[in-house]
Amino acid sequence: MSESAGAYDIGIVRPQVREEGIAIRGEGMSRERLRRIRKGLRTLNTLELMAANTYRFQISGNDEELDRYLVAAMLNEMTHYQDFQVRLYEYGFRPNPFRWTFWIVGFVFGFTSRIRGRKAILTRGIWVETKAVEHYGRLLDSVEWDEDTRKVLEKDRADERGHVARWRALLGES
Repeated sequence: MSESAGAYDIGIVRPQVREEGIAIRGEGMSRERLRRIRKGLRTLNTLELMAANTYRFQISGNDEELDRYLVAAMLNEMTHYQDFQVRLYEYGFRPNPFRWTFWIVGFVFGFTSRIRGRKAILTRGIWVETKAVEHYGRLLDSVEWDEDTRKVLEKDRADERGHVARWRALLGES
C-alpha cells in the first residue's frame, strides 16, 4: 500500500529517472540566483549524505521490521543525495568538497543510536527528518528554483515527512 503526502506518492522509494530528464540548467539566470541555487543544492546534498549514513549505521540485523524500514529509508535518502548531486552537475556546480564531514556525522548519529537501542534509533530518525523538513521548507521559500528542481525538492520533503510519521508510529507517538 502506498502512502501519500499531498500530490506525492511517498510509497515510491526510488522514482524513475529517464535520460530525457537530465538537462543543462541555469542559462540566462542571474549570478545571484545561481549563487543561491548552488548554496541550496550543496546544503541538501550534504545533509542527505548525512541522513543516508545515519540509517546505514542504524541497521542492526536484530529487528527485522525496523531494519526493513531503515533499509528503505536509507535507499530513499541515497536517492535524495543523488537528486541533488545530479542537479549540481546540471548547473555546472560541484558538490561541497567537505561533504565527507557529513558522512562522519551520519556515522556517529547512526552508530550511537544503534548502540542505544530501538527507541534511540526512532527518536534520532524523528529529529533528523524534522530538521530536514525545516531545511526543505526554508530553501523552497528562499530560493528561486527552476520548476523541475522545485518538484524534486517538494517530493523529497514529502518523503521526509513520511519518515517522521513512520518513526513516530513505530515509537507509539501520534
